[in-house]
Amino acid sequence: MRWLAALLLLAIAAPMAAQDTMPPAPYAYTQLEDPAQEEQARELMHTLRCLKCQSQSIADSDAPMAGDMRHQVRTRIAAGESSDEIREWLISRYGDYVSYEPQISSTTWPLFVLPVILLLLAGTVLLRRMGRKS
Repeated sequence: MRWLAALLLLAIAAPMAAQDTMPPAPYAYTQLEDPAQEEQARELMHTLRCLKCQSQSIADSDAPMAGDMRHQVRTRIAAGESSDEIREWLISRYGDYVSYEPQISSTTWPLFVLPVILLLLAGTVLLRRMGRKS
């Protein structure tokens, strides 16, 4: 019975150990040779959210996934893609959440409209209450 438990534990632990043994992508921690391209990459990386560390950009995160995303950004910039093209590719791959600058779309429009509606509603209620007192 103990050997079965040990085998089960090993089967669960093996995939977790394999995740940390992967080498980082080449451009995860290496800058581009062209200073203008590296500046463009850095500006873009500060506007993209790390999917693991939700409060950090991929430029500031040490998570392996952020390193892979930095590698993708630098590789695509070195290949001549624009920042907007790279952002669109990352959004199509990871979803709207990856961008700190969300676009209005069929899934995000309530995030932009709802606060305005709530403010108008609160203002209407306040005006009516103030009008009743005087």
